[in-house]
Amino acid sequence: MSHGTGHYYVPSPSKWPIVGSSALLFLAFGAALTMNKVEPGYWMLAIGFAILTYLLFGWFGEVARESESGKFGEQEDKSFRWGMSWFIFSEIMFFAAFFGALYYMRQLSVPWLADMEHQLIWPGYTGGWPTAGPGITETFTPMGAWGLPAINTMLLLTSGVTITYAHWALKKNDRSGLKKWMLATVALGIAFLCCQIYEYGHAYADLNLKLTTGAYGSTFFMLTGFHGFHVTVGTIMLIVIYFRCAAGHFKPEHHFGFEGVAWYWHFVDVVWLVLFIFVYLL
Repeated sequence: MSHGTGHYYVPSPSKWPIVGSSALLFLAFGAALTMNKVEPGYWMLAIGFAILTYLLFGWFGEVARESESGKFGEQEDKSFRWGMSWFIFSEIMFFAAFFGALYYMRQLSVPWLADMEHQLIWPGYTGGWPTAGPGITETFTPMGAWGLPAINTMLLLTSGVTITYAHWALKKNDRSGLKKWMLATVALGIAFLCCQIYEYGHAYADLNLKLTTGAYGSTFFMLTGFHGFHVTVGTIMLIVIYFRCAAGHFKPEHHFGFEGVAWYWHFVDVVWLVLFIFVYLL
């Protein structure tokens, strides 16, 4: 469907929304049954993930083919940019809620519980941070900032530079440089995830720091864990974009698929920097 400035491409009726709904249905029932240790739950989860994988390859592949065939113009590009902007804003609010919970505990609830007026509730509790909270006798060692967390910070900040170089190479139509810098970004993302897995193993085995270790443990793993999930999603997106670049997709004047992933990756970088300061350093 060709169009001018005033037209907007509307795709044909698609099977993908019902496929996605089926995947979510299997995942929801599978998760509920699995948590209650009902055996069919595992199979339903496996089926749900299989359908979801099929959906991602099929739907995203279809959109990529539509883009490469020239069906998207200025109006569509503007819609994509607004959509990605609001999506990233929703992600900012998601992390803001967890940072807000961390602030509330550190600055309000922990000092309040340790206040002398409330010693009848938790006698002997002195507060301070990091803490598991009153009533928890299990001890732990907090994660230090100047080990793996500092290395991970360096990896992510460097990946922000490499993807920027890749973007510059794309705008110059330097395909060789584009693939080189994209591959470097993917490698840095994978290295970050490997370091975080090792860090979690170290926390559990050596520091007795767990998700169940009260206030500090829960906020530490919720913030770093959700961020790690976002890095995983971002790395998968980067790998897809790398293969699209290798296949000759994207043009210097038309490449929002690349830009959208770059925006998301920079968002992941910034969140980690804030997380490193407020979770590890302070």
